[in-house]
Amino acid sequence: MRIAFLGIGALGGYFAGRLAKAGNDVVFIARGATLEALRKKGLRVELPAATIALPQVNATADPASVGQVDAVFVATKAEQVPDVAPSIRSMIGPETMIVPFQNGVEAYDQLAAALGPEHVLGGLCHVIAMVVEPGVIRQGGLNALITIGEWNNARTSRLSRLVECLTAAGLETRVPENIQVALWEKFEFIASFGGVGAVTRAPAGVIRRVPETRSLLQRAMNEIVGLALAAGIPMPDESVANTMKFVDSLPPDGTASMQRDLMAGRPSELEAQSGAVVRLGRARKFPTAVHEFIYNAMLPGERRARGKLSF
Repeated sequence: MRIAFLGIGALGGYFAGRLAKAGNDVVFIARGATLEALRKKGLRVELPAATIALPQVNATADPASVGQVDAVFVATKAEQVPDVAPSIRSMIGPETMIVPFQNGVEAYDQLAAALGPEHVLGGLCHVIAMVVEPGVIRQGGLNALITIGEWNNARTSRLSRLVECLTAAGLETRVPENIQVALWEKFEFIASFGGVGAVTRAPAGVIRRVPETRSLLQRAMNEIVGLALAAGIPMPDESVANTMKFVDSLPPDGTASMQRDLMAGRPSELEAQSGAVVRLGRARKFPTAVHEFIYNAMLPGERRARGKLSF
């Protein structure tokens, strides 16, 4: 397949590298030091048991130069989606699929509004990967998993082709019964765990062991499940219990990326996670007191990291 990846950070670089190694025609859309490194020395993906070395890759900063593709994976930060969406239009053909890989639940609506809902799938991924240096990605121990689906949950031929392509590249790929439920269940975990981790500055082992913080985490999850139900998403009754089982399985020192960014004073996905819960809750007049507290508490540090506030 001919596939474009927009955003070559840890996630984009990892999945683009795996697909290129499998023989697909992959276009790497990047900028800055990452683009320079890709052009000079290609891409290296360090897997737990092997290394993928791609000395030459098709890298560009200009989506307009790419032409039509079978699929576009959007692997930018969540906050960048509205800005980059118009640049995707020149790559769209009649059957082109656009797959967002952002944390959160707003990317589909943003891309569909800009490019047409007929082109946008629901997508999420699970992988531990980090950028060692521009052009070098390292995978952690967790097996990568991609979850994708048509927004109306239809089993289309184009979806089948994409699943076959991903599977042939050695990537475990799942098509759930309801992609919207899958997105909200990940959001339930990542926004709650990242938010509670940020305010407590504690890892998974501590959060789940201390009764007060365990309860706080569960209440945060319940807010997101309730918000999803208010939005018409048929969340299962056991959603919070299952998510807590996953939290209990995490390494004791496990933390979420939003927590790590906020603690390090870096710009984070606060707006796309805690902020999104608050915004969506207000729009539906659904109370989200826990996430509103997290958002309000973390906002000064977020604004300082973005140069909008000094203290």
